[in-house]
Amino acid sequence: MLRSQARLTAIGAYVPEKRLTNADLESMVETSDEWIVQRTGMRERRIAGENEFTSHLCIEAVQSMIDEYGVHVDDVDHVIVATTTPDYAFPSVACQVQNAFGIQAAGALDLNATCAGFTYGLHMANGLISSGLHRKILVIGGETLSKVTDYRDRSTCILFGDGAGAALVEYDPALPSFLGAVTGSDGSGGQHVYRTGLSSVMDDVPLSGEGRMVQNGREVYKWAVRMVPGEIETLLERAALNKQDVDWFVPHSANLRMIESICEKAQMPFEQTLYSVVHYGNTSSASIPLALYDAVKEKRLREGDKVVLFGFGGGLTYCGLALTWGA
Repeated sequence: MLRSQARLTAIGAYVPEKRLTNADLESMVETSDEWIVQRTGMRERRIAGENEFTSHLCIEAVQSMIDEYGVHVDDVDHVIVATTTPDYAFPSVACQVQNAFGIQAAGALDLNATCAGFTYGLHMANGLISSGLHRKILVIGGETLSKVTDYRDRSTCILFGDGAGAALVEYDPALPSFLGAVTGSDGSGGQHVYRTGLSSVMDDVPLSGEGRMVQNGREVYKWAVRMVPGEIETLLERAALNKQDVDWFVPHSANLRMIESICEKAQMPFEQTLYSVVHYGNTSSASIPLALYDAVKEKRLREGDKVVLFGFGGGLTYCGLALTWGA
């Protein structure tokens, strides 16, 4: 593996003001707070306003990072936004962020790796900086999943929320953050979680949803619980770490019960696991940075801590990273 020359130096986050609680959902579909908490661990989600879109959330997340860390982004030379819910097919959310902050000489692209998007974005940033191609990259994960959620479908509408998180990755050969990475995919499972676009057929199978999120939660759950523990072993081996060295495990916050199962099978202590699912729901590419941001604010996550991030989701795709926390 190419020796890292990159450090994660700052993090920010933003969630919309509107809350959608389990009690609210009880009045919308046939469900209950007890049923939702028992099966998902979720208690509320944040919901973007009618005229609030992914770009707005991403811009606010970057601004929170600037305000809290005193960093500046005018010299950023690349912007990567991980999202499955861009404002438009094009222009990209990354270009909207670039414009909002007046960044003059930056490449900009949107990345779609669903719930693994933020970890893929960090992985790409590390590679671009460590290779010498770039020196300062803005990585953002942002979603407005409420806009593509079918609130008539009680199996999915209880799950998803909106939010964004941003991180700054900079050239720093003396104190690099990135220790190891593992990536992979299984396209044969694509039909288990999807949103239709130009095509409504996959592998000769007609798809439903009409542009809304469709998920076979049972199949995604089984895949994640089967796959993640083994890939964590591979990741730790590549990073030359033992499980005892890991201070915090940060998986994608899809479902608290799924996280508990992954921790049990991977032998990762649940009490050393960071998640955002309880108060934000499943925010896809935003779930990991939201968990990190809250842990920093609560002074649980500190500089020098060893952290394992693991994103996984639609595609099916995944990306795990081992880091020394540098922000």
